Amino acid sequence: MSPTPKSKPAAKPAAKPVTKPAAKPAAKPKLAIFGAASCGGCDIAIVNIHEHILEVAAAFDIVLWPTVMDGKYSDIEAMEDGEITITLVSGSMRTDETVHLARLLRRKSKFMVAFGSCASEGCIPGLANLSSRKQIFDTVYSTSSTENPDGIRPIYEYQAPEGVLHLPEFEPMLRTLDQVVDVDYTIPGCPPESKQIWAALQAVVAALNGTGPLPPKGSVLGAGESTVCDECPRKRDVKKIDHFVRIQDVAAFDPEICLLEQGLPCNGPATRDGCGALCPSVAAPCIGCYGAAEGVVDYGARLMSAYASVIEATKPEEIDKILDGIPDPVGQFYRFSLAGSLLRGSKSAWQSDGE
Repeated sequence: MSPTPKSKPAAKPAAKPVTKPAAKPAAKPKLAIFGAASCGGCDIAIVNIHEHILEVAAAFDIVLWPTVMDGKYSDIEAMEDGEITITLVSGSMRTDETVHLARLLRRKSKFMVAFGSCASEGCIPGLANLSSRKQIFDTVYSTSSTENPDGIRPIYEYQAPEGVLHLPEFEPMLRTLDQVVDVDYTIPGCPPESKQIWAALQAVVAALNGTGPLPPKGSVLGAGESTVCDECPRKRDVKKIDHFVRIQDVAAFDPEICLLEQGLPCNGPATRDGCGALCPSVAAPCIGCYGAAEGVVDYGARLMSAYASVIEATKPEEIDKILDGIPDPVGQFYRFSLAGSLLRGSKSAWQSDGE
């Protein structure tokens, strides 16, 4: 019998080429945008950077922006400290909720920016520091313009079927962001000019990418270091005035001469430049929304000095008569800056009134 032929061994499968795992894309810096006590105009100004908003979305991972996206505070609480690269906070600190969130975001962020006048100065809401909580609530809930027959007032705890509901408490004094947490940068304006928002964000992105220097801490971004007067095209002839006027009481102003020297209260001499002097260029007085110019300790005090310099009077009674032409001195000199000024508020605001 002939031997059975041996079968050939099965061919080994060809070895697969070894491939390295794809490198993970570099994590984008995280951006948070939060609005405290404000009107929301700063959020609109961000949207108004137009197509650059797409570049912001490409450059940053936006982790919080309650105005335009759903986000949970618990997600922020779960982050590591310093995990958020930069947080823009608009609005002032009026309730214990805004204070809590400002402190939370400060802990979670590398850089904190006071975004807009409310965050940096207190802005119009800061004028409420002239009144106590009781006076404010009396006006809101107990005057003829309010229908409130049951005399309902704010409460801070409510027993709901699901448990006790805690509501934000209205604090006695409105504060600026830097009175609550450490602030790295400020972007001024009410709201900031859109072109300056983009320029400020570009500067931060360039620093993060290593293509530009990081602005020194405490820098005011997107604005100048001088005053609105230096941007204003109007001529200053150092005229002395003998009265102040309100804009609605004058049919027309000289289109070439400084408004203050024509008797119209204009806050340009104390206000930081960067807006392009938009208001005085069209015969509207500067109201000071860009905050104090570089080196100004107290905005209102500097403005009073500027006004006094154009008054044509030497006798106290003459000076008083001229100054009486300013119907609302606090609103004129501290319209945007009362909460952030040396004054901060009136005595009644910080005294306990039982409310």
